[in-house]
Amino acid sequence: MLPSYQTIKGYGEHEIVIEKSRFIAHISRAETEEEAIEFIQSIKKKHWNATHNCSAYLIGEHDLIQKANDDGEPSGTAGVPILEVLKKRKLKDTVVVITRYFGGIKLGAGGLIRAYGKATSEGLNATGIVERKLMQVVHVKVDYTWLGKLENELRASIYEIKEIHYLDAVEFEVFVEEAQVGQFNDWMIEMTNGQGKISTGETLYQETLI
Repeated sequence: MLPSYQTIKGYGEHEIVIEKSRFIAHISRAETEEEAIEFIQSIKKKHWNATHNCSAYLIGEHDLIQKANDDGEPSGTAGVPILEVLKKRKLKDTVVVITRYFGGIKLGAGGLIRAYGKATSEGLNATGIVERKLMQVVHVKVDYTWLGKLENELRASIYEIKEIHYLDAVEFEVFVEEAQVGQFNDWMIEMTNGQGKISTGETLYQETLI
């Protein structure tokens, strides 16, 4: 698993008009090629009457799965420019479909490359990019008398609370970078006068909008 990487926040849609042609960017996260293909097909079905539904996707830790499709546009003027934007932005597990409704004015090869690149870039900006960082989830279980102090200190710290469970005792789940787990544990022991029960949970990706 990568220590960190960037991907799309979720599903996004954004439209621009160039020389009377409508370019609609449809963007989604896809962690497998099957998911990417399914997404592309769903957009093609939705926009069945569009002039073109050009697409590209980049999947896997090392970008091993990457495809570009011009869907009837001149070779290399649509799918590849979409894919190049994904590479330039260093995004992973992302699929993009640019739907074009032709407006009657031909753009030429250079114009098409710029249009599909711009539609992709603006679509990504509108959707939002997140950094996914691999974090250790640390569980801190304390008596309810510590709830207020501990919650305030954690919220004011560099650490992020994942969840708080209110059971027989209160249990905090906190995202901690692997290299900082020892330091965090020492801080919790000091904070609770050794009364906190600390245990290490699963390793998860924490997402932060950038």
